[in-house]
Amino acid sequence: MPELPEVEVTRLSFADRIANARIDTVTLGKPLRWPLGCAAERLHGLTVKSVRRRGKYLLLDLSDGLLLVHLGMSGSLNFGGPFPLAGKHDHFDMVTSLGTLRLTDPRRFGAVVFASLESEGLAKKLLGGLGIEPLGEDFAEGPFHKALKLRHFAIKQVLLAGKTVVGVGNIYASEALFLAGIRPTTLASSLSAPRAAKLHAAIRQVLAQAVRSGGSTLRDFKNAHGEAGQFQHAAQVYDRTGLPCRVCASPIKTIRQGQRSTFYCPLCQKR
Repeated sequence: MPELPEVEVTRLSFADRIANARIDTVTLGKPLRWPLGCAAERLHGLTVKSVRRRGKYLLLDLSDGLLLVHLGMSGSLNFGGPFPLAGKHDHFDMVTSLGTLRLTDPRRFGAVVFASLESEGLAKKLLGGLGIEPLGEDFAEGPFHKALKLRHFAIKQVLLAGKTVVGVGNIYASEALFLAGIRPTTLASSLSAPRAAKLHAAIRQVLAQAVRSGGSTLRDFKNAHGEAGQFQHAAQVYDRTGLPCRVCASPIKTIRQGQRSTFYCPLCQKR
């Protein structure tokens, strides 16, 4: 599933190229997770002013409204063209004066949702419950520790929930906890201020490294240039069950938490 770094890499790969483009036509394929929310013709003639990111959502600011894009479990965007005719996994084509933005999503858990200036409630419903951006200036050590003290659940689950900090998905939660030396099953509320500070720094470091590496391509993720990510080759614990820890040589272990696989080093990561 594309996580925050993959979404940010996608944004960086086409945001400048689509800025100030006029939307000529929009074509929809099979239904996605949520409906577009308007007739496709409603978008014709609008201008793409900028592309932002909030958590795992891409936000295309239009001259009249907002387009929210979520990549779901297997989605990817491509911008450019001309492209071949849409295939069975291509579900959204937005032809603009500067190129075509195409969403390809084999599993169709992604979505493209339009929110007009008159329907801000829809955007607030999708974005309102998200936590602090981990790469933003508002993500500070003190408030992070205070928020963790209120969470009486395993720290890995707290990170995945997205209420305390947004976008730290399965891959990067495992990697950040390893870097911070914290066992994934440790209660978030039990973390001391120094350990929370280590985790705060680790989250920032891992996510920034992943963005620089183009994200992780485990199956089919590619940015809007069609380029695969490389972070998976530098992973310390993720998807390395049974392999030696790169620090202490102990075998990496795997447990299940909330239907997700968690990877950790039993020696380097303390309870």
